Amino acid sequence: MDKFSPQQRSRIMAAVHSDGTRPEIVVRHYLWQHGFRYRVNHRRLPGHPDIVLRRYRTCIFVNGCFWHGHDCGAFRLPKTHTNFWQNKIERNRQRDKEVQRRLATMGWHCITVWECQLSKAVRQHTLESLAFTINHLYLADHAARYPQLEEEGNIDMAAEPIAVHVTERVK
Repeated sequence: MDKFSPQQRSRIMAAVHSDGTRPEIVVRHYLWQHGFRYRVNHRRLPGHPDIVLRRYRTCIFVNGCFWHGHDCGAFRLPKTHTNFWQNKIERNRQRDKEVQRRLATMGWHCITVWECQLSKAVRQHTLESLAFTINHLYLADHAARYPQLEEEGNIDMAAEPIAVHVTERVK
């Protein structure tokens, strides 16, 4: 049973916004402190990613465990209007997959940070892993690519083959 009246619950749910959430601000603050420059809710990209690092061609989605149906201890399906919430959360999951697929076809990397991963106990580890992943993606995308040499028979040869010279004394 809900401890709020339907009017109170409606007012509470209407106050929930999709951008500028506390977990998103935590991630943005960490990235800015560590020299990553970004755009917020880039309107030209599919799904309006929460954080867009254009230099790294990376989009970061900071998802709430409830709204996106994360399989963790923080997610619990409401006991009232269960069918409505199951359908809504399933639609959110499908939309997330489709948006990330579209971004990938456009050449963007997608990273999802879950709200439960930003709890105080594991926050620092999660944020350090995020920075490492972003740097790793950048290095992988910008690594020097050297052409492969065609192999000819003997791989161990470092220079010209040693020719057997017969030396004759000229008289």
